[in-house]
Amino acid sequence: MPKVFCVRILTIIILLISFFGFSQELPPIVKFNPVTYNAGNQNWMVSQDKNHILYFANNEGLLEYNGTNWTLYKSPNETIIRSVKAIDDMVYTGSYMEFGYWKRNSNGRLVYYSLSKSIKDKLIDDEQFWNILNFDKWVVFQSLNRIYIYDLESKKYKIITPKNNITKSFKTDNAIYFQVFNEGLFEIENGKSKLVSNDALFKNNKIVNVVADAYGLIVHTQSNGFFRLNRNGISKFSTAADSELSFTSIYSSCQLNNGSFAIGTISDGIYIVSKTGNIDYHISQTNGLSNNTILSLFEDADRNLWIGLDNGINCINLQSPIKSFSDESGKLGTVYASVLFNGKLYIGTNQGLFYKLNNSSDTFHLISGTKGQVWSLFVYQNVLFCGHDSGTFIIDNFSAKCIFNQSGTWKFQNISNSNLVLQGNYYGISVLEKKNNQWTFRNKISGFDYSSKYFELSTPNEIYVSHEYKGVFKFKIDNDFSKAVNVVKLKYPSKGKNASLIKYNNTIYYAYKEGVLKLNNKNKTFVKDATLSKIFTDDEFTSGKMIVDKSNKIWFFSKHYIYYFYRNKFNYELKQNAIPIPSKFTNALTGYENITQLNDHSYLIGTTDGYNTININDLSFKNYKVFISTISVNELNKKSNFISINEEVELNHDENNVTINYSVAQFNKYIAAEYQYKLEGLQDNWSHWNNKPSVSFKNLSPGDYKFVVRSKIANTNLDNNAVYKFTILKPWYITNFALFIYLIGFVYLAFWINKRYQDYYHQQRLKLIEENNLLLEIKELENEQQLMKLRNDQLSMDVDAKNKELAVSNMSLIKKDELLTLIKEDLKKTTDEENKNTSIKSVISTITKNINNEDTWNVFKDAFDTVDKDFLKKLKGLHQTLTPNDLRLCAYLRLNLSSKEIAPLLNISVRSVEIKRYRLRKKMNLSHENGLAEYILSI
Repeated sequence: MPKVFCVRILTIIILLISFFGFSQELPPIVKFNPVTYNAGNQNWMVSQDKNHILYFANNEGLLEYNGTNWTLYKSPNETIIRSVKAIDDMVYTGSYMEFGYWKRNSNGRLVYYSLSKSIKDKLIDDEQFWNILNFDKWVVFQSLNRIYIYDLESKKYKIITPKNNITKSFKTDNAIYFQVFNEGLFEIENGKSKLVSNDALFKNNKIVNVVADAYGLIVHTQSNGFFRLNRNGISKFSTAADSELSFTSIYSSCQLNNGSFAIGTISDGIYIVSKTGNIDYHISQTNGLSNNTILSLFEDADRNLWIGLDNGINCINLQSPIKSFSDESGKLGTVYASVLFNGKLYIGTNQGLFYKLNNSSDTFHLISGTKGQVWSLFVYQNVLFCGHDSGTFIIDNFSAKCIFNQSGTWKFQNISNSNLVLQGNYYGISVLEKKNNQWTFRNKISGFDYSSKYFELSTPNEIYVSHEYKGVFKFKIDNDFSKAVNVVKLKYPSKGKNASLIKYNNTIYYAYKEGVLKLNNKNKTFVKDATLSKIFTDDEFTSGKMIVDKSNKIWFFSKHYIYYFYRNKFNYELKQNAIPIPSKFTNALTGYENITQLNDHSYLIGTTDGYNTININDLSFKNYKVFISTISVNELNKKSNFISINEEVELNHDENNVTINYSVAQFNKYIAAEYQYKLEGLQDNWSHWNNKPSVSFKNLSPGDYKFVVRSKIANTNLDNNAVYKFTILKPWYITNFALFIYLIGFVYLAFWINKRYQDYYHQQRLKLIEENNLLLEIKELENEQQLMKLRNDQLSMDVDAKNKELAVSNMSLIKKDELLTLIKEDLKKTTDEENKNTSIKSVISTITKNINNEDTWNVFKDAFDTVDKDFLKKLKGLHQTLTPNDLRLCAYLRLNLSSKEIAPLLNISVRSVEIKRYRLRKKMNLSHENGLAEYILSI
């Protein structure tokens, strides 16, 4: 029965200790789940190389982490890698029936080289290698059956084969130890095993760690705690943690640089036990870890504790100036305000007002009556005021007294040299007054009923109020603080989401997304403050919340920094300090950020699930180095290829898409490295500082390039710059050889063109001469044609003259016949009168013979046909009905004779000629538009 009672008591103690985690401030924990690092769940061992790059023995292979990127290298035989050890520039790993090393090639990637294949026939079937240790020039590979000692110089092996299984091996400064089940603790000496102790304690209890100090060995067992082993024997090394650790099953143990121990358990997380034996931290899944099963522990060069879990990887920043309190239970809620008052830490949350003794491991206690939303905490005249959704409370030790409940209270502002305090409420501003040493509500200031979350007094009787949805108001108050007058809503500045207003160094400041403004007390207008507004450039604005601490620093919160400014003692200018903690890490509620000064250098920052504490004097970090991890290039729309990072390379002209990855091997959760780069040959100016650990350059032109990247951590620039040079070659068609060929071709082309031009102009000259000759010939022909024309004209004129002559001749014949006819007639008359004189009759007969009209026509016709060949035939052919008289008329018309000239030739009147012409038109079927003479002339 007493034994059962003791177990119950111990169980209650453990539960109380577990509840202590509710109020324990822990170092930051960086969590990496299998999805993040894209590998298996379990991580069996951790190691770090001289460049601070970390390696994990993972279920899926060798896992590498350089502070920015995770890279998985598949196991060489597709088995679980159980052990890993970085030695110099090689990373040794052990797995199922295989061990060897990985070496980085020129492009920054690891390549595996097997060591065990040379002794494959000596390996025991089904053997796995669980640990790797190095000592001087030897590397020790430990399986559960054997120890293989590999000489780095001779490349030979020594094998230790105990009778029973090996549980684990350990390295101290001067020796390597291992435990054999049911045999004891051994040491490796001269390549052989040497028994150190076969005490039943070491034969029957699994050893999880062996470390050496000035007094001998400290042996940590799985179930019975610590023991000291030296020449005097074995003695219990008792610690204050023994009772609690006795209820856990320990799987791994690691001594830290400061002498304390990190102890990993199977199901209860990790314990950090100081070198004096006290529990500094107990961290489990309930207060920060990803998993309670600790498979491996490793302290890196920066004293971060890496934890290989059964499901993921965690990193505890033990040396971080930031400590975190996380309310995993949800009892505390989101922190909106905090204050250190009378040795107690008060935390105002959305769940109420909580307190605990400062610097203690006590739990937080809810002050009765304050359950609900707390907006602000304010200390004045040694009295703690609490602004609450339910009104205003006075906090006295562990109790709360409500002194105002008409509306919620945002903030408080004391009136100098008076017993009055103004409070901003949901519906305006009201006054608290101290009477008889008691604070009471006095009155509400009438005339202003808007929510007064932020307000400040510019003068004792002038108040400025910032309203998030309306803007900034200004009004006067009477001397009795009872009435607001001259209420004015300012046109500038405009309203702004998460804007705030505060008084600092007797100047009112207003912060919103457009920058930080300050009130000009002379003309009562807001003007932009150039110094403070710089913090919100480059899309850095998240909240305009401003806080003034007890040491007269003004604090701001942006996307990537927490800023504070203080006045320079020499010139009173504001000096800026930036803490590179991004808002996503601070986990504060936007618009309700809060920071409280706990002492000269320590501050408390409220978060959505607790709070962080930070010592700004410890924000100094060792000098890390920035390095280029990988460089990949690719052609357009093709797969990327890694290239050498150790030497200058030449890339083809189409491999002009270059991606450069760089990193700083630092693993602090809150302090992120920032980078700045330039690519000489493309840009000579440095880029803006940013957190992105890679940069891509697209479609680079041929030429020589020099990439330079530098980094800073917590505003401290690192000493080194990482430099990489590369050349993008010109396409073959613009290389020097090609240009030389082009030059030869150009000269030949110029010569050829010149020759062609000469030939062309020669041909042109010949052609011109030929054309000129042709023109001369043409001119001669034209002259000949002209001469011919003149001749033809002359012939035409001759023909016309002949026609005239013919017509005249015909007329003469006709007149001669007429004369002869008249003479004949006269002679006839004379004969009749003188009785027929024979001689006269003879004359008459002669005249009659010479008068022959037909002969006259025939003569004319023959002459006409001679002059105008075939006219009459053509005419007869065209008009077959024409009579000889018609043809005769046509011939006269052809001679261009008028009717008057034709009449005597036909021996008829002019009228008769016209009638004949008319009839002739009818026979020829000529229209009225066609003239008879024109028609005949045209034939």
